[in-house]
Amino acid sequence: MPDLQQGMPAPDFDLPTDTGERFRLSAHAGKAVLLYFYPQADTPACTDENIAFTTHKDAFAEKDILLVGISPDTPKQLAAFREKYGLSPILVSDPDHTAIEAYGVWGEKKNYGRTYMGLIRTTVLVGADGKIAQIWPNIRAKGHVERVLKALA
Repeated sequence: MPDLQQGMPAPDFDLPTDTGERFRLSAHAGKAVLLYFYPQADTPACTDENIAFTTHKDAFAEKDILLVGISPDTPKQLAAFREKYGLSPILVSDPDHTAIEAYGVWGEKKNYGRTYMGLIRTTVLVGADGKIAQIWPNIRAKGHVERVLKALA
């Protein structure tokens, strides 16, 4: 599992989105990109997090930050998720864990005494220079977007 640190170059990736287009991180050089990794579309915490990013999209736009949600869901699942909740961030599909592994957000999780492998909810701010500007590891969805905005203020 990569040990990404602030100041390191952000791992590049090229993956499909819910719209059928591709998203390549390096194509957005010169603009800050907030990558938020979430486990599964249309589950309560993931839905709350995506709705919160949509609700606060203007605050991120004012800071010239592009919002990109990444999950292991298929583009079709993500398209239905966007449609159902009117989501605005770019939704990237990573079923093969290309970006998920590169950013070290796949790992051991514990829930109700059970240990299993899964996506560890994490947010990474990639600066306009292509380097990792900030990392919020292993976060709780509730109130997370507000905490990110506060940190960026």
